Amino acid sequence: MTLWRPIIFICGQLLLVMALLMGLVAAFSVLRGDPETGVFFRSALITLGIGLAMLAWGRTRHFHLVARQLYLLTTAAWLLMSLAGALPLFFSHFQLSFTDAVFEAVSGITTTGSTVLSGIETLAPSLLLWRSLLQWLGGLGVIGMAVSILPYLRIGGMRLFHTESSDWSEKSMPRIQTLARLLLVTYLAITLACTLAYATVGMGWFDAVNHAMTTVSTGGYATDDRSLGRFDSPVLWVASLFMLVGALPFTVIIGFARRPSLAILDNQQIRGLLLIVLSLTLVLALYLVWRLGMEPGAAVTQALFNLVSVITTTGFASTDYSLWGPFSVALFFFVTFIGGCSGSTSGGMKVFRFQLSALFLRQQVRKLIHPRGIYVALYNGRPLPDDIMLSAVAFSFLFFVCLAAATLLLALMGLDLVTSLTAAATALTNVGPGLGEIVGPAGNFASLPAPAKWLLCFAMLLGRLELLTIMVLFSRTFWRG
Repeated sequence: MTLWRPIIFICGQLLLVMALLMGLVAAFSVLRGDPETGVFFRSALITLGIGLAMLAWGRTRHFHLVARQLYLLTTAAWLLMSLAGALPLFFSHFQLSFTDAVFEAVSGITTTGSTVLSGIETLAPSLLLWRSLLQWLGGLGVIGMAVSILPYLRIGGMRLFHTESSDWSEKSMPRIQTLARLLLVTYLAITLACTLAYATVGMGWFDAVNHAMTTVSTGGYATDDRSLGRFDSPVLWVASLFMLVGALPFTVIIGFARRPSLAILDNQQIRGLLLIVLSLTLVLALYLVWRLGMEPGAAVTQALFNLVSVITTTGFASTDYSLWGPFSVALFFFVTFIGGCSGSTSGGMKVFRFQLSALFLRQQVRKLIHPRGIYVALYNGRPLPDDIMLSAVAFSFLFFVCLAAATLLLALMGLDLVTSLTAAATALTNVGPGLGEIVGPAGNFASLPAPAKWLLCFAMLLGRLELLTIMVLFSRTFWRG
């Protein structure tokens, strides 16, 4: 119990937060007079009861979390929030199965954006708001995890930008609490700015609030089956801007808010992301003009919006881009893996890992030419520690092993190759839509067999928690202490 008591206590606190959010949505549903009011009150009471029981059971005067407990805490917290988030969906009048409710909740809390729902515009406003809140909360959780927990566990890219490792002892709690407040205020401010921007360009207030939460969190849930395809170009440009903001490191955004300066572009990771977006947008726009005869302005808008959506792992769509031809299908498949910056709300492999791989390759080529040469890899002007380079290589290897395993298992369940491969990829990278008729931008995941949905739930959590956080739990050494 010594191992589990602090974990149970913290998870109980998280469930109280979930119960509070359910209560707020219930109050909103009362004001709107929609039929799901009782559903949210019931879900809130269940979550509140379980949360209070966990608080009472796990309560301890002082605790000090060690690495083993942090691995368990991150996994347990995301699992519990996903199950709690599924309750309103399961009890709702939409009559989702337990599997579908959990899939939708996991997709929301991991900010993946894959959905089993169709006719989304017919959902009660409270359910639409709940789906958006799940993604908004998941995005906030991702940032907090990336800048506080993962560096301490020696996982993730924020180690590149920390001068000292995170410490979860009681001595460091004031510093962590200050950082948490700054992150929350910044996250709220960006969400509010996005809401106002959407409303300014003609989106209704309810849609603006929902889409702001799912844009900043790079989640991609929409309030209509057409995603953002029902809106004009100004909305797509606003969405593109805030998806990019959501894909930037939030510690850098906080620094920029304090001292606005173009020095933000000195960050190698940010420059890499912007270079990828701009160059690929130019290539795809030229292709759309050349092969499809699209008007240049529309081509740039469509190319930028859909590429940013996939690269930042948001998953919005303005059209079925799989109909643009084989080149665009191949391009969107490969950019699925990129992701945004470390310390952002986006998923994927992250830009810094591609940059580290390029540095590693460059070093190897130089050593082949000059075997006795000594070369120091620099990142953001500082020497790159060998363990970070090795960690990136290990992550990349594990990622593609998991991708191959998930693809083979989905194929074993009777899915075709395109569906199996892209569904596995989009789950591990937390993008949302895959490719093909079934899980493509114009489809959804409803027709997949139940075992496939559970496998994809595991893959979404695996990708969201940077793979190693969960995979270490399957090690005998971990459980031996």
